[in-house]
Amino acid sequence: MRVIIKNDSNDCSTWVAGYIAYSIKKAKPSAKKPFVLGLPTGSTPLGVYKELIKLYQNKKISFEHVVTFNMDEYVGLSPEDKNSYHYFMHENFFKFININPKNIYILNGLTKDYAKECEDYEKAIKAYGGIDLMLGGIGSDGHIAFNEPFSSFASRTRIKTLAPSTIKDNSRFFDNDISKVPTQALTIGIGTIMDSKEVIIMATGENKAEAIRATIEEPINHKCPASILQTHRYGIIVCDEGAIKKLSSPTIQYFKGTENRL
Repeated sequence: MRVIIKNDSNDCSTWVAGYIAYSIKKAKPSAKKPFVLGLPTGSTPLGVYKELIKLYQNKKISFEHVVTFNMDEYVGLSPEDKNSYHYFMHENFFKFININPKNIYILNGLTKDYAKECEDYEKAIKAYGGIDLMLGGIGSDGHIAFNEPFSSFASRTRIKTLAPSTIKDNSRFFDNDISKVPTQALTIGIGTIMDSKEVIIMATGENKAEAIRATIEEPINHKCPASILQTHRYGIIVCDEGAIKKLSSPTIQYFKGTENRL
């Protein structure tokens, strides 16, 4: 597991966007073999999307042969709802790049059959040969996607009931009104994430410091789902100075020292 430590969220976003662009270009994707990218929502990846848009506008990257799978979607919200992840992705990323709409996959929060929707999502990922690069954030309790603490490490795309801490954290997108936040979501599973060829988890701000400490320094534990990243062959955590506040000095020195030599 690599840990990239940057000064602030802007530096984190620039690094991650550059890595994504590099990975896409290196793969030389085509219509027959597209590059498959897993994407998150929330405040953390916004800077990454802005940087990727700039790279596209400057003709340094193309999304023509990129397929995307979003991590999750709230149950009960339509794609037109301003709090839905469909709306978020289109307004903050997709409408600014040259991605084919047919190559965009986002779970349907209005489905009448949750099990089938999730099963079909897994089949679609498999049909493309899996996800090449999965980008994600981390919750203050260590959750990844909507895989809350104590989720199975073998879990696949499914419906999940959100933890009170997640609902509280996400209320900032719902006028700070907890009662407006959906209590369930469709989400890819931890097993789905770990099947990705590469995984990048971003963390910025001191409110993520405890989750990052548990992810990096504690033994793998269901209480902190992100800790499973310790076992991924190509797992990367990108965090800023705020997010490493609770890491031990030797840990910080090790990762700063090794990455600075690359």
